[in-house]
Amino acid sequence: MRLWTLHPCYLDAKGLVALWREALLAQAVLKGLTRGYTHHPQLTRFRETPDPEAAIARYLRAVHAEAERRGYRFDAGKIAPCPVPTLMTATDGQLAYEWAHLKAKLRIRAPAWLEPLETLKRPEPHPSFRIVPGPVADWEMLPQQQNTSGADPPAARR
Repeated sequence: MRLWTLHPCYLDAKGLVALWREALLAQAVLKGLTRGYTHHPQLTRFRETPDPEAAIARYLRAVHAEAERRGYRFDAGKIAPCPVPTLMTATDGQLAYEWAHLKAKLRIRAPAWLEPLETLKRPEPHPSFRIVPGPVADWEMLPQQQNTSGADPPAARR
């Protein structure tokens, strides 16, 4: 599950459809309608809001708006009716990490989509977020750090 901090306008068609599905799953999880994904780290920032269901509804509304802008037919009736919550905060470090992550995906999956985005230095955030200075979020699943201790990894000692 990837609930992007980036504005959905940067996602290719496959990415936008995946985001819609994953955000709908997140909505079900936050409403207590599923047994799976209940501890998924991507849900942390929604749960940290005063009204997680309203936060994911706002998130979904922005994804739906991007889909409509492109002429896609996502069913807005699947978004739970909720009051508009306050903005969530996300860090510039998280936004930068996700930007690099998305560009790496697009280099493989949709290089033509990526081409006009390559020169963009500061992508816009998803409308649900206000960006503040800071590092990558603690909940982010970062790739394994390289062994910097100088010791051989266990497999090399066998």
